[in-house]
Amino acid sequence: MAEEKDIREENTEDRILDAAFDVVYEKTISGTRMALIAERAGMFQSNIHYYYKSKHELMLAVQKKVFDRCAELQQALLSNCGSDMAERIGVFWGQKREFIVHEQRYDFAEIDFWVQARVDDAIKAAFVESFRVWRGKIADMLREFGVPDERAAMLAAVMTSMMEGASFQYLIDPAAFDIDGYFDYCTQMVIREIRNG
Repeated sequence: MAEEKDIREENTEDRILDAAFDVVYEKTISGTRMALIAERAGMFQSNIHYYYKSKHELMLAVQKKVFDRCAELQQALLSNCGSDMAERIGVFWGQKREFIVHEQRYDFAEIDFWVQARVDDAIKAAFVESFRVWRGKIADMLREFGVPDERAAMLAAVMTSMMEGASFQYLIDPAAFDIDGYFDYCTQMVIREIRNG
């Protein structure tokens, strides 16, 4: 009986988070209201407050869902790739490409949270930790190919910037931005840097 309640609550929370994602995608975080989320989820606003006491708490849960989805995609791509350097680098490009092209509400939400991080310490702290982990995973992968610690950390930061740059360029004008060509070129640049180091 308790397990059934847990599943029901999990489904309700997923429904709330999905509705929140849709509203954030359409209205941005600053335009998001609990009433809009409730309407989208087909629930009373008071039901949402049972799970999330405030909009801020709900937005932090949405932000966590973005970060969790990023990690899920990386793990799925990593489990299907070989040991070749280009393939391993491609795991990170692949995750970002998936967000940009096929799961845009995640990428737009990430950008919107990035903007909110300027004025919200909790959102900023979550970003700081997320980017630390993201750069750490990239640096760990680079170390596997013999890249020294300091260079691996710097290259990880550059690769992270390359991915965020792809988001801005594609989401603003997809017709003018060759995302596959961009990430192929980024791979070549990173491999050249590793080999010339």
